[in-house]
Order: sequence, then C-alpha cells, then structure tokens
Amino acid sequence: MENVKRFNSFAEFYPYYLSEHSNSTCRRMHFIGTTLVIFILALTIGQGAWMLLWALPLAGYSFAWVGHFFFERNRPATFQHPFYSLLGDFVMYRDMILGRVPF
Repeated sequence: MENVKRFNSFAEFYPYYLSEHSNSTCRRMHFIGTTLVIFILALTIGQGAWMLLWALPLAGYSFAWVGHFFFERNRPATFQHPFYSLLGDFVMYRDMILGRVPF
C-alpha cells in the first residue's frame, strides 16, 4: 500500500502539486479542462441550464486524467487529496495565465 503524503495547508501542498505536473502536455491538458469547466459553469449560470452541471467533472477530469496517465505517467493527486487537488487546478490555471507556471 502506498504511503499518503500529509499536508498541513494548501501552501504546503502546492509545490508537491506542481511537481506532479512537470510535463508540459499534462499542464496543457489541465488548462483545457479547467477552461471548459469555467466556460460550462458560466453557461450554466448565464442560461440557467442547470442540467449542464453534470458535464463539469467530465470536462475537468477527463482532460486532466489523460494528461496524467498518458503524458505525466503518474496518478492524479485527486485520488489522495481531492480538495487540495481541485484548488491546485485553479491556482495552476491562474499561474499559467500569469506566466508563473510555463505552458
């Protein structure tokens, strides 16, 4: 059984999260998935199309997991740290837009 790393805060987790995303294609797949999540959420709220909410995890996770399994070749942090991982997706997305994390 794999040892689960413990983190006391998101600030402690985020460097680990970034180390699990060293492959540029994996990061790009995350960026596409997060962009789709933001777009679907905006469309859902703007149009009141609440049935689209089912598409949020599909859009986000499908791109991210393809990035991990086929390019990064590791297990997504979601399996061990679901909340921090979700937050990490959005922080990395912001950091990519700001140029702090390379595409």
